[in-house]
Amino acid sequence: MQLHFSPSMRSITISSSNGFIDLMKIKVAARHISYRTLFHTILILAFLLPFVFILTAVVTLEGVNKCSSFDCLGRRLGPRLLGRVDDSGQRLVRDFHKILNQVKTEETPAGLKLPDSFDQLVSDMVNNHYDARTFALILRAMMEKFEREIRQSKFAELMNKHFAASSIPKGIHCLSLRLTDEYSSNAHARKQLPPAELLPLLSDNSYHHFILSTDNILAASVVVTSTVQSSLKPEKIVFHVITDKKTYAGMHSWFALNPPSPAIVEVKGVHQFDWLTRENVPVLEAVENQNGIRNYYHGNHIAGANLSDTTPRTFASKLQARSPKYISLLNHLRIYIPELFPNLDKVVFLDDDVVIQRDLSPLLEIDLGGKVNGAVETCRGEDEWVMSKRFRNYFNFSHPLVAQNLDPEECAWAYGMNVFDLRAWRKTNIKETYHSWLKENLKSNLTMWKLGTLPPALIAFKGHVHPIDPPWHMLGLGYQNRTNIESVQKAAVIHYNGQSKPWLQIGFEHLRPFWTKYVNYSNDFISNCHILDS
Repeated sequence: MQLHFSPSMRSITISSSNGFIDLMKIKVAARHISYRTLFHTILILAFLLPFVFILTAVVTLEGVNKCSSFDCLGRRLGPRLLGRVDDSGQRLVRDFHKILNQVKTEETPAGLKLPDSFDQLVSDMVNNHYDARTFALILRAMMEKFEREIRQSKFAELMNKHFAASSIPKGIHCLSLRLTDEYSSNAHARKQLPPAELLPLLSDNSYHHFILSTDNILAASVVVTSTVQSSLKPEKIVFHVITDKKTYAGMHSWFALNPPSPAIVEVKGVHQFDWLTRENVPVLEAVENQNGIRNYYHGNHIAGANLSDTTPRTFASKLQARSPKYISLLNHLRIYIPELFPNLDKVVFLDDDVVIQRDLSPLLEIDLGGKVNGAVETCRGEDEWVMSKRFRNYFNFSHPLVAQNLDPEECAWAYGMNVFDLRAWRKTNIKETYHSWLKENLKSNLTMWKLGTLPPALIAFKGHVHPIDPPWHMLGLGYQNRTNIESVQKAAVIHYNGQSKPWLQIGFEHLRPFWTKYVNYSNDFISNCHILDS
């Protein structure tokens, strides 16, 4: 290639080396270009050409392993210079998506041998030269297999947890037996509770009255101890502990030998309330004796159940409803509080799986505005398990009687720490409503709701509930493994509702210390029965 400058420097010709063909001819007007300008132009070109050469060389070397020809290099550089990108990777993804969609609707061949791990799958692909379709088919079958195994393991875990939650730990059973034996052999264990001179205080409405219904001696001791230790005026506390006949002697022995001074404790057995008989409470008799209910609780929970159509959460709820406590007289006893304590005006009812962390006397001073039940509402939080509960979570709204009388969006409330105005309660028909709905549910073969005291109470107390601030009562410590510790520390009452009770081995380890701090491990009965020993 040659450059030719005309004598007048008015044109520049770039020609091929043989001189026959003019490749480019540039005409330059004299007035627009000077020798100095031309010189500078050639100098700049001479300066830039080495950089162009170096850039081309670098790009070529980068692609030497993939491009071995000038044509390949052109295919690589051309789209980049034009702002385009090689979409071969995207085409591969699109092709694989197409294969996956095809395999998704196909049936897995019978007898297909599946690898046990991803490494084995890769090894089989290499050895057997699988195509993409075969790989996708095996991969889908492996995932379905693992999903079934995980699902079966989850249901088995729920069953085992249900049995663990329904059982009585050996240490607690030992405690009850030893205290019962103490009642028969030790006069101090049988002494009157409270002493005769303090009996008038049991109906003195200037005192703070707490009611606890349980057959768990250890749990009862924690509730009473935590309440007394958290109180600003423990000398004003009166506890009314109600238990069943088999536990009465042991419960009496515990509080007789370990009085929570200066508080007052009364222990009563169900058998000591003359009017509380099956003849006067026919619904409870039906709940305990009906054959269908017995089969519901004691039958095989897995046999006949279509687990493929049941979610683990639904299955867990059904198992919880099968807890033996739901057919216990002690669990339904709270609906009879106005009759059990005819001389009291206002009380705080506590479940046996709560811990008191603050003085509760202000609760008794809350003006309920003529309502009967002061309770924390459970539809005001984002927590799906505990604090987002409405009537739809407890009732079967496909049942016509439920659909006609209840609103699925109505807010639920918590049982387990409630302020009851007994004067207002006695003016209502709450007990009668409770009984009538229980009868209807029994007639419908438990299709309106699963057994338990909360659903009929939600109906019976409808229109009689006064909401109290949520910090008074924190729920879910028996459900939520990820319960916020700071929230637990701030709550006045923490409630281990759920299966993971703190006295069970399945209790959550990080939540148990809030409960065990009120267990007196130095007590001989506690230490000899190895309570919560690992």
